[in-house]
Amino acid sequence: MCAWAAPEPGCHRQIVTLDDVSFSFGTKPVLSNLSFHIQERDFVGLIGSNGAGKTTLLQLIVGLLKPDSGRIELFGMPADRFKERDLIGYVPQRSNFNPLFPATVREVVMSGLFGRRKLFRRVTRQDTIQCEDALRTMHIEDLADKRIGELSGGQQQRVFLARALISNPQLLILDEPMAGIDAETQENFFHLIRHMHQKHNITFLMVSHDIEMMRSYLGQEPKERSGKLSFYIRHSHDIEDCEETDLLHTLRKEG
Repeated sequence: MCAWAAPEPGCHRQIVTLDDVSFSFGTKPVLSNLSFHIQERDFVGLIGSNGAGKTTLLQLIVGLLKPDSGRIELFGMPADRFKERDLIGYVPQRSNFNPLFPATVREVVMSGLFGRRKLFRRVTRQDTIQCEDALRTMHIEDLADKRIGELSGGQQQRVFLARALISNPQLLILDEPMAGIDAETQENFFHLIRHMHQKHNITFLMVSHDIEMMRSYLGQEPKERSGKLSFYIRHSHDIEDCEETDLLHTLRKEG
């Protein structure tokens, strides 16, 4: 296994490691003895039928659920001791979002900077700059003062992606990010995240029902299977031509 602190050339650090992970809701097993790892700058597409455990797996990785048994590591650290949550951007299913939630677009995006440890800290000038950068990068600055529930599905997804990107994450987890949006918006959204994977130091884990779109980028056959889950994987361990470390700044220049 590659070392976290100082990977050698050709050796890529483990971003997510699952070892013999099982999880049940009450007496109903959802995941059983799942072992899987994601390397730095992988793009992993997760496909499975309803009830296969896709969203459950993502929630285990981001810490919203705890496994019944087995081990989860993030960036080489046991998940229950991992504190650097700003390294992970998470875009949950839009179907879980309450459209009556009383927040503006700017407030939703800004909330991406506040983890559990930072929830009550004062907003700084740098926070405001990062938020405005995220809004401009996703081309939603003109929506900043609108209520999130007033937006179309495609606009909401851009808001949630801006929220996930605001802290320059190294792992981006997307749960059905294109569900419920029109075909043109889906294509543009997928083009954006493909570009981010090819040009930037980001590792992706994405759930999608659009098998053909996933296969067009990740290959026709899954690299691994576990129960009802299929894992499609594209390795991209060499950043093509990005010298900038500020993701939002670079995306805006390239866009």
